[in-house]
Amino acid sequence: MSNKQMQKRVASMREALFKQGYLDEQFSMLEELEDTDNPNFCEEVVTMFFRDYVRHSNNIDRALAKNPINFEKLEDLMHHFKGSCCSIGAAKVKNEITLFRNHCTNEDAEGVRGTFEQLKKELATLRTKLEAYFQAARQAGPSQTADRPK
Repeated sequence: MSNKQMQKRVASMREALFKQGYLDEQFSMLEELEDTDNPNFCEEVVTMFFRDYVRHSNNIDRALAKNPINFEKLEDLMHHFKGSCCSIGAAKVKNEITLFRNHCTNEDAEGVRGTFEQLKKELATLRTKLEAYFQAARQAGPSQTADRPK
């Protein structure tokens, strides 16, 4: 596959992530911060997000295991996680977080548990899609090359 074809594939993958609602404009802003000194900035931020997610998930799992459930604490934990999701533009995940927090407000334990499981699925899907996107982007290389001095 030629470089131009790879770049078209990457653009198509990116467009699909937006059309399918996985990402929002914050992701575009992260990509705009990339430059020659830090060409993988967006990927690095997303990688840190997923590493941090493990800690958030463990904290939420522990809070869900307690009886009675402290819905206020769960909502607070999820509020912090929502900030992380917003920083990378994880649109579908943010929607699940909103549902989760609504269930916390209503003190709906089953709703919270079900939404948290769906949230985990959305995160796993997003991670898989972004890993494929970043891998294709690395293979394609920069979409624009600098003009050589004459």
